[in-house]
Amino acid sequence: MNLQSKSILGFCFLLLALSIFSIPVSVSAQEVENEREFDYLENSGKGPAHWGDLKKEWAACKVGGLQSPIDLSHQRVKMIRKSGELKRNYRPCHAILKNRGHDIALEWVNNDAGSIKINGTEYFLKQGHWHSPSEHTLNGRRYALELHLVHTSSDPKVKNNISVIGALYKFGEPDAFLSKLISNISSMNDHVQERKMGVIDPTKIKLGGRKYYRYMGSLTVPPCTERVIWTINKKIRTVSREQVKVLRKAVHDYAEMNARPEQPLNGRQIQLYGPNRRDVPN
Repeated sequence: MNLQSKSILGFCFLLLALSIFSIPVSVSAQEVENEREFDYLENSGKGPAHWGDLKKEWAACKVGGLQSPIDLSHQRVKMIRKSGELKRNYRPCHAILKNRGHDIALEWVNNDAGSIKINGTEYFLKQGHWHSPSEHTLNGRRYALELHLVHTSSDPKVKNNISVIGALYKFGEPDAFLSKLISNISSMNDHVQERKMGVIDPTKIKLGGRKYYRYMGSLTVPPCTERVIWTINKKIRTVSREQVKVLRKAVHDYAEMNARPEQPLNGRQIQLYGPNRRDVPN
C-alpha cells in the first residue's frame, strides 16, 4: 500500500469516527421524532396493531412483554407506605413547542430544566407531550387527556434510563399551564412545525396529590422502548374541552385521538405510593 492509499484510508476512518461520535444522545433517539411514519387509525395499516411490523427497530411494539399503557386496577396494586410528594427539582428553562405529527410536544433544551430522582438516579426533564384521550386507564376508566413528562439519565450504569411522569385529566376547568401555551398551540399549522417559546417554567405544571402509581413499562409510541419507569399521579386534574380540541386540531393529522390501546400487564406489579397506613386505594 503506497503513501497516498494510506492517507486516503486514514481519512476515511477519520470521517467514520466523526460520524459515529457526533450522533447526539437524546430522547429523540428513543422516541420517533417524525410521528408521520405511523398513525392511530385501526384500518390504515400503520395503526397500533401494525407498529411492530413497520420497522424492525419497532419490533418491541409487537413482541415486547413490558408494554405501556396499562390499566391501573386497584386489584393489582401493592401499597407502599412513603411520606411526601414526588420530588421534582425543576427550574425555568428555554423551550421549543413542536408539532411531531400526532402530538404537540414542549421540549426543554440542554438539560437545563432540572430533574427528578428515583432510587438514587437523577433523571433530567427533556419534554412534555399530550395524548387524548388518556392512554392509561384507572380501574377501566379512560380520561379526557394525559400529559407525559419524559426524563432521561445519562449514567451508563443505569439500565432503566428513561422515566416518565404521567398526569390524567378529566373535563372541567381549564388547565392553567396549558392556558399559557394555548394561543401558540392553536396557531401551529402545516408551515409552522415548531416555535421558540422563550423561558418556560416546568414547576408551573401542577400535579398535586401525595399518591402516585409506579410500574415498569415502555414508551407508548414507536419504537416502544421497554424498561421505562412510569410514575402516574393519582390525583385527577381538569382540562377544558376547548383545550383538548386545540391540541388535537393543531397537529393536522385529522384523527380523533392519539392514544395507544391498553397493553397486557403480563404479571407486572403496580405500586401505589401513599403517605400513611390509612391511605388505601379507593
